[in-house]
Formats: sequence, structure tokens, C-alpha cells
Amino acid sequence: MRPTLSWTPADDLPPGTTDLGPVVDALSTGGVLVLSGAGISTESGIPDYRGEGGSLSRHTPMTYQDFTAGPQARRRYWARSHLGWRTFGRARPNAGHRAVAAFGRHGLLSGVITQNVDGLHDAAGSEGVVDLHGSLARVVCLSCGAVTSRGELARRLEEANAGFEPVAAGINPDGDADLTDEQVGDFAVVSCTVCDGILKPDVVFFGEAVPPQRVERCRELVREAASLLVLGSSLTVMSGLRFVRQAAEAGKPVLIVNRDPTRGDPHAVTRVALPLGTALTTMAGRLGVTVDDDTTAAARDGA
Repeated sequence: MRPTLSWTPADDLPPGTTDLGPVVDALSTGGVLVLSGAGISTESGIPDYRGEGGSLSRHTPMTYQDFTAGPQARRRYWARSHLGWRTFGRARPNAGHRAVAAFGRHGLLSGVITQNVDGLHDAAGSEGVVDLHGSLARVVCLSCGAVTSRGELARRLEEANAGFEPVAAGINPDGDADLTDEQVGDFAVVSCTVCDGILKPDVVFFGEAVPPQRVERCRELVREAASLLVLGSSLTVMSGLRFVRQAAEAGKPVLIVNRDPTRGDPHAVTRVALPLGTALTTMAGRLGVTVDDDTTAAARDGA
């Protein structure tokens, strides 16, 4: 489950550093498992939850209990998420995502787990990414389990809500736009084309459990890894922190790149307090790893 929405760093957490040496050393050895969070996507225009100006200061994410409680909550969610999807659909991988993909192509990584639902690691060219909290690119029916693409749902919602063009106060990491109830209005929600059931984005809401088989896959990746590299996550929720604890308990080095203190700092050998794009491209340069630019990356994935 993802029950914790806030966390206050303890005063005795180890300080951050700007020394990239330990992370470069781990990558040069290989077998590094990446665990990424919302902070890696901020340079793509997708906000963080808890960093400076993070969305939790103004926004409480949708919970599974609220979503399933009644049609009005789902109306609010889908109106806001439909608008937010337009921003997510335009987002492109940034230098951090492209550096992770480059490390993978050079055989330095054992895998990538992401807490994000934006699909940007895949878009950058990383292979075999485990979407811990699911993906906004898919929609699932809560009745029959049918899975469809978010693009297809967006088309249906556009047809059902012609002229829906509110201006959002902001977009959040879960793809939810900030709209008032007045802006939501009588937004029309569409149902499953197979059984007329309730549609939900194929993501793990707060208050909802990550599928056990997905958790076990991540635990397996931790067992196989030589070290764990956390990128842009405060590790506030247990769904990600448990893998940090697992690695530390197994004696595997935990390295964190995050500008702010994290809940995993006591388990880490270092926390680098630098912007991710800058840090990762600098490390790539030290390792002789070529990171695609925007044009090369777009050509690589056929965009």
C-alpha cells in the first residue's frame, strides 16, 4: 500500500554531498539496480510531490477508497486526469532518463524500477522497466479486467465532452490537474466498452496495494543486483523504501541522488544532493558513456 502522504526529515540524517565518486564507482562495477521517483521527471515538466514547490503542498492524491466510493469522485478524477493527460502526453524524456537508458545499453545496470507512472524511462529507451505503481498509458476495467490504451480513452472522453477546455491551476505527478468543482461541472465519464463497468487508470492509487507478483519481481531484482541506486525519490512511502531496506540488510550498497533528504538516507552509503540531469550526465561523461540528445533519442524510439 502507499498510505503515507507526508514525512518530516529527522535532524540527525546524514548530510548530502556533491561528490559523485561513489556512484560512478558503483556504475563502473556494473550490476546497478535503479529505483527512480518523481524527481527524475521534474525536468520534463512533471512536478514532484515533495520537493521544493511539490504538489502535496496544495494537492492530496486520489485514493482508491475515494475513487470507488461513488460516481461524483470518479467524475472529478476523470475530468482532472483527462486534462492532465494532455500534459503527460506531451512530456519528453529528459537528460536524466536518457542517461539511465545509456547506462543500460552499456551493460552497467541490472534493471530499472520506477515509482513513476509517466512512462518516460520506456520512452528514453530503457528496457525491461518495472512500473511499480503502474502506468497512466493504460486503463483497466474494475469489473471484467479488460485493459485498453489511455489514448483510446482520451478519444472517447473528447467525444463525450466537446468543448471541455478549463484552465488548470497545476498538474500533479499522478497526472491529476487542479480543477475546482465548478470547472469539473457535469463532465461525462465513459464506461468499459466490453461490460459497461467502471474504468480506472492502471496505476496504484494511494491506499491500494501494489500487486504481489510485481513486488516479488522487484525483490528478485534487488537480490540479483550488486548495488541499488535511488534517483529522485524521497522514499516516503513504503512501496519504495522496502527495497532500500532489503538491499541494506543484504549488505548491498545503497546510493541516493536526491537534492532533499530522504527516508532512506540512514541506509545509504551516500546521498548526492545535485539536480539529476546534471548529475547523471556528468557521471556518464566520467564513464565514457554517450547519452543521446533529444534528436537522437526521438529517432531511436521512432518519434
